[in-house]
Amino acid sequence: MSETDPRDARSDPAGSPPLLAPGHTFATISDKIGSIVLARGTRFGWLIGFAVSFALLMLFLVAVGVVLARGIGVWGNNIPVGWGFDIINFVWWIGIGHAGTLISAILLLLRQTWRNSINRFAEAMTLFAVACAGMFPLLHMGRPWFAYWMGPYPSTMGIWPNFRSPLVWDVFAVSTYATVSALFWFVGLIPDLATLRDRSKKRAARILYGMLAMGWRGSAMHWHRYEVASLLLAGLATPLVVSVHTVVSFDFAIAIVPGWHATIFPPYFVAGAIYAGFAMVLLIAIPLRAVYGLQDFITLAHLRNMAKVLLATSMIVCYGYAIEAFFSWYSGNPNERFMMLNRMTGPYAWTYWTLLACNLVTPQLLWFSKVRDSIASLFGISLVVSLGMWLERFVIIVVSLSRDFLPSSWGMYYPTRWDFATFFGTIGLFLTLLFLFIRFLPMISIFEMRAILPEAEVEDHAAR
Repeated sequence: MSETDPRDARSDPAGSPPLLAPGHTFATISDKIGSIVLARGTRFGWLIGFAVSFALLMLFLVAVGVVLARGIGVWGNNIPVGWGFDIINFVWWIGIGHAGTLISAILLLLRQTWRNSINRFAEAMTLFAVACAGMFPLLHMGRPWFAYWMGPYPSTMGIWPNFRSPLVWDVFAVSTYATVSALFWFVGLIPDLATLRDRSKKRAARILYGMLAMGWRGSAMHWHRYEVASLLLAGLATPLVVSVHTVVSFDFAIAIVPGWHATIFPPYFVAGAIYAGFAMVLLIAIPLRAVYGLQDFITLAHLRNMAKVLLATSMIVCYGYAIEAFFSWYSGNPNERFMMLNRMTGPYAWTYWTLLACNLVTPQLLWFSKVRDSIASLFGISLVVSLGMWLERFVIIVVSLSRDFLPSSWGMYYPTRWDFATFFGTIGLFLTLLFLFIRFLPMISIFEMRAILPEAEVEDHAAR
């Protein structure tokens, strides 16, 4: 089959938009995606975006320096709200990473080809979000240089971690998640790194991409080993999607604080994580396709599918809200009933009602096909959902801790400028890593996009 013989790409059933715009061949796909990385000049817009992100990253370094020099007393944490922005942001960032693993692992095992256009930058998003999340528990410890005490290292002091502590569970869950996600991401990059090696005109780039490609030549044996490694890693990553945020939810669920001690938390947290993660994938995908002209690869079909996932997970999250409210009444526990009343009418009531407006009301617009087909609406809804999921963590943590069993111990929580600086600084860290990734690595999988072409299907049948 000639590479210059353009054909319509595969499309979804029932007349849905195609997953790849018609007219593309193996060569045009490689040219379009590879040229973003191998271009000589750097786009002015990229430089502006990177400069803003880098400035936020510097803000983060300043905030971390202040925290290390003066201690976490510069934050708004107090008694009774011992967990504030630090743990809110930790849970929020970890949740964002889940969509990447879901897209890369679970959709791979389910043979969903619509993932091919978005899995690469979604996996990168996972890694960068986990890096941001890891900063908060480290800083929250107060003395992060002793973080290794949380691991089961051969201590000469005879001190072992308390394995009944959920903080130790976090260490194992998050480190395992980060390791498997990084391996999955790198293995998926190898064929594309070889493509960049072969197409690069600069010697330094050829050497660098050649080293990273690890001798890939595209032989049958290489592809066989690649398939086996991908499926093994997908099999490892799939339970991690469920387990990691389940473990994070145990941080709260095993406590007796009203509003935390709930069996609904594990599935509720996992659905919320996927919900927040898909919102972030849309927030990244929509500007990327517009700025780099990738409408042929990230089509309306992808945006529609992500909108449907967003709607489905929003319904699961809303079911969790309803169950929380129901059991606070049905349990007959006066503390649980007061907790829900406090959320609705207490001093932080605005956060509870705002989160319901963001996570419960706004996503219902996605039932309408006109909204799902409107790129501006999808971007706006994704922004609202991201805000709503952050507020959900604020309500769970701060509202529950500020008014617990003893009225004499009640207190308000007010974040300081260093809380905000640390939070916005991690957004700078995330965006800086994302801009570097876009510039130096293919943001869309080249070889997986080629697999969508009808030519690839013909060659596959011939090979059998």
